[in-house]
Amino acid sequence: MQNEHDVIAVGDIVIDAFIKLNIGHIEEGARGSEYCIPFGAKVPYEEVDVIPAVGNSPNAAVSCARIGVRTGLVSFVGNDRHGQDCIDQLKKEGITTEFINIEEGKNTNYHYALWYKDDRTILIKHTPFTSHLPNIGKTKWIYLSSLGEHAMDLHHEILKYLKENPETKLAFQPGTYQLKLFKELEEFYNRADVICMNKEEAQEILNTDSHDEKELLDGLQKINSKTVIMTDGSKGCFLKYDGVYFFMPAYPDIAAPFERTGAGDAFFSTFIAYLAKGFDEKHAITRAPINSMSVVQQIGAQRGLLTDEKINEYLEKAPENYKLQSL
Repeated sequence: MQNEHDVIAVGDIVIDAFIKLNIGHIEEGARGSEYCIPFGAKVPYEEVDVIPAVGNSPNAAVSCARIGVRTGLVSFVGNDRHGQDCIDQLKKEGITTEFINIEEGKNTNYHYALWYKDDRTILIKHTPFTSHLPNIGKTKWIYLSSLGEHAMDLHHEILKYLKENPETKLAFQPGTYQLKLFKELEEFYNRADVICMNKEEAQEILNTDSHDEKELLDGLQKINSKTVIMTDGSKGCFLKYDGVYFFMPAYPDIAAPFERTGAGDAFFSTFIAYLAKGFDEKHAITRAPINSMSVVQQIGAQRGLLTDEKINEYLEKAPENYKLQSL
């Protein structure tokens, strides 16, 4: 039976309301940088930009669809206006929405992003949907990312599907909950064909303070024997597959970053999209940072996502030192 989809993304969907602020300041606190605004005051804002159908997996779905692979999304919304807005937006992107579950009596996830300078702090609330895996047919890849605590049964259903369809590959970009419950979800890390996380997340999973990239990649590959990717912000990313270590620098910014939401989603989904199109890891990894660079040039995680044609245009104009390097 021929695959019906190239990629089916699975994960929570939300609406983000970006509230642009121009007052306050950044301080270094016990847990890192903190954004401080006057307490008890009426704080003026510049503008609000409401963006539907976002979240790690929806962002990945949009990225894959724009690159030109057949893409679907498994997610959950309430039977409300916000849920319909999300579905309508996905349809505009050419994403299959038949796997979206609409649940009566529940509110679609709605988050508030406090946007200051080129970064944001997000106020989140996840609705406890009744989650299940619909009949998704055949797909080359499942792209799994952020799901809330309501979705443990869904994780088990995905594993069952993967056992029944061993030809389907798993791309795993663990979200906050999936990182926190590493032990409970360890089978996903073992089953994944590609895992991607940032350096801080790798240190958390491995319970180490090491900054040695090879050591961290080795640690991740003991969990998952296939391909592992670790991103390190503007420094670039590190990749290990077939026993070989690689480094890929970040694509140079065409302008100062406007807002950084979605850079990681753009990176990993672009990598998976090109694997789904039949290209190898070396081809895919040179294109992934280009989409990350583009996304941070606009507000939100999706507006800056590029087509295959535009990604290749940027690649042709890349500087000499933008190339995959063996470590």
